[in-house]
Amino acid sequence: MTNAYTELPETELHSLEAALNKEYELVAANKLALDLSRGKPSAEQVALSDAMDTVIDGNFIAADGTDTRNYGGLRGLPEARELGAELLGVPAANVIAGGNSSLFFMHLCAATALRQGLWGDERRWSNDGASKVLTPVPGYDRHFALTAALGVEMVNIPISADGPDMQAARQLAADDPSVKGIWCVPKYSNPTGCTYSDATVHAMAELPNQAAADDFVVLWDNAYAVHELTDQGDQLASIFDAAHHAGSAEHVVQFASTSKITFAGGGLSFVASAEPVLAAIERALSFMMIGPDKVNQLRHARFLRGRLQQHMQAHAEILKPKFAAVQEILHAELGDLQIAEWTNPIGGYFVSLDVLPGLASEVVSMAKAVGLTLTPAGATFPHGDDPQDCNVRIAPTFASLEELRAAMQILTLCVKLASVRKLLNPQ
Repeated sequence: MTNAYTELPETELHSLEAALNKEYELVAANKLALDLSRGKPSAEQVALSDAMDTVIDGNFIAADGTDTRNYGGLRGLPEARELGAELLGVPAANVIAGGNSSLFFMHLCAATALRQGLWGDERRWSNDGASKVLTPVPGYDRHFALTAALGVEMVNIPISADGPDMQAARQLAADDPSVKGIWCVPKYSNPTGCTYSDATVHAMAELPNQAAADDFVVLWDNAYAVHELTDQGDQLASIFDAAHHAGSAEHVVQFASTSKITFAGGGLSFVASAEPVLAAIERALSFMMIGPDKVNQLRHARFLRGRLQQHMQAHAEILKPKFAAVQEILHAELGDLQIAEWTNPIGGYFVSLDVLPGLASEVVSMAKAVGLTLTPAGATFPHGDDPQDCNVRIAPTFASLEELRAAMQILTLCVKLASVRKLLNPQ
């Protein structure tokens, strides 16, 4: 006997709907308050860095003699830049270390490319009127919100297990000089968890050479560079090396942070690129500040020096059971029903769930009605517009394991009930 909902006769679907609806009403009566909406580290994770508050111990002087309590140093402490270099796989000379938000650096970079240019010459996106950026989807909602806030149009391209569709990216960039860049989350991508293949990384490094715009920028947000869930995580090829080989180093800008390494609201951010780009970013920073929080940079550098891998293994031990529970419940509840597909990442912060077309909004709404808050449907697409209305992002990290299991049971129940109703009423 088949378990696939798509192959059940109408009479069985009606019976199944009644049973699932009864279960849904019982869940509603429990008046739960569960939340899988954001990829935040749990209290247990941030507690791994509590000892960071002790490493200063009255010694505020950096290795180069800088008094970190005072002004100055727009590019950040050498120790902090070395930490950014370790995360991004680049020389420390190519890194600026900043405050707690890599999103700040992303906005600053895009806004500078748009209005002043990143290369110390006349090139700037605004010279050509309306600008566009390629957006692999499903993708990171804050990239989309940032781009929209700058008035830059977004052009979607699909993403697979190997990364963005580079044939589509090449064609769009080569045919249209208003296409100025592409957003990337290259390792354990948000939300699919994919890591770009070596071929994709090398193709991305070549993209600025193939673009019609001479001010095209690869925006490389390596947010999950060291966020493994297994002993042998994915290996990401170096975009820094690939860009130098391709001659496009001035058109690749990398970002990272410690937001999901130490304190999410009190970490460090990093931007890396070639010298002309760093000079443009430093110039833009000079109108906003006299220097970053170097005390925080110093304590991070001292705390993580020589033990970054060990520290991230401790994070993984907390997260492994949560991601395993998500996979266990998805397989147990939806595995043979042919109504959903999902990713099984070995790192990062998310699982991407695709339900039957037209049902993501309904599933999210049904879950909300019985006490489970999910990322809004459509959030993984620009302007919240998922054309298939099928993608749901699962964020397992913040909830306790018990809460997560309860939430996943609710989510899968909503997927089943919504799917049965759609199959009975396909209009």
